[in-house]
Amino acid sequence: MVAMASTASARARAHATAPSVSERGVTPVELLWDLVFVFAVTQVSTLLSRELSWTGFGRAMLVLALIWWAWSAFVWAANAEQADSEALRAVLLAGAVLTFVAGLAIPRAFGDRATLFASTYAGVRLMHLALYAHASRRGHASWDAITGFAATVLLGMVLLVIGSLLATGWQVALWSAAAIIDYAGPGVLTRKRLRGLQRVAVAHFAERYGTFVIICLGESIAAIGLGATGRVLDAKLVAVIALGLLITIGLWWIYFDRFAAAAAEWLRSNDDPVLAASDAYSYVHLALVAGVIVFAVGMRHAVADVGGELGDGARLALCAGPALYLAGNFAFRLRLAREASYDKLLAAAALMAVFVLGGGLQAWVAVACASAAVVVLCAGEAVLGRS
Repeated sequence: MVAMASTASARARAHATAPSVSERGVTPVELLWDLVFVFAVTQVSTLLSRELSWTGFGRAMLVLALIWWAWSAFVWAANAEQADSEALRAVLLAGAVLTFVAGLAIPRAFGDRATLFASTYAGVRLMHLALYAHASRRGHASWDAITGFAATVLLGMVLLVIGSLLATGWQVALWSAAAIIDYAGPGVLTRKRLRGLQRVAVAHFAERYGTFVIICLGESIAAIGLGATGRVLDAKLVAVIALGLLITIGLWWIYFDRFAAAAAEWLRSNDDPVLAASDAYSYVHLALVAGVIVFAVGMRHAVADVGGELGDGARLALCAGPALYLAGNFAFRLRLAREASYDKLLAAAALMAVFVLGGGLQAWVAVACASAAVVVLCAGEAVLGRS
């Protein structure tokens, strides 16, 4: 009991003494920043599409993890700045250029553009630390917390650049180590310090992550449309397009109609908001974004050959993408609301059953089965009135 009281008291003190920042909304320069990062994310889908195998999937998810962490890190740094900060605008615009170049390198990040990707990416991460240092000097962030994870950022970037100069096997190993170290910095190694990092401007924070999710969903719609461009719109193709859009709409509905607003309120009332935001948004949302990107790859292949049999890799992407998204949504709710929405896990299991049992199915039939799982989930939640 004494230990529990001591822990609660420590949390309260950290929250009370954390540097403050006014509640604010998203600025236009941040939206521009998002578009550049989403370009980089869509390049990951190109990387995965070129090699639909476990090796290709692992490499694509490694690059996505790096890209996502850079974007998320900037959300935190921007959250500690005022909306009219000139430093924020300058760093975001300069970082957007480097991010765009890194995005161009992604499809050949495990080839002749490895060093280009690594060096530009490292530049973006160093800009993030500089922006956080600026926020600290203005009293909006804790210097002690920043220096705690800055060491892991720097070590990770060194490994990333060194790995880009080596053969592919060593490159993958060092890049994986870099990602693990970078993620472990705030999440494990400096978790106690993280509590006092800053005050979370909840409206801005939740909107930033929601905006990124919806932009990624929009890119999945664009992938479906581009895949159908120039093709004869027969009944099967129209059916696949409509069913693919139905899945995308379902994924949007599950996040935005059912949960996003409530999640922001739960975060606002949380007694440990920095750690809750870190867990639920920075870490868990990677599963949501990865799910959307993987699903888009599956739909791209389904649209390309609606009447043919989907290969195992394409069928896995089609089914595992939404399943991963739903699993992420489950974890998101569990962390913020302490509620277990097992219906999402059942729907994810149904999607994976389509993959396991769907060998030999035509593409349009596989998409129809996947959409049925998502639609049933949405209908069930609507009937139950679950937020």
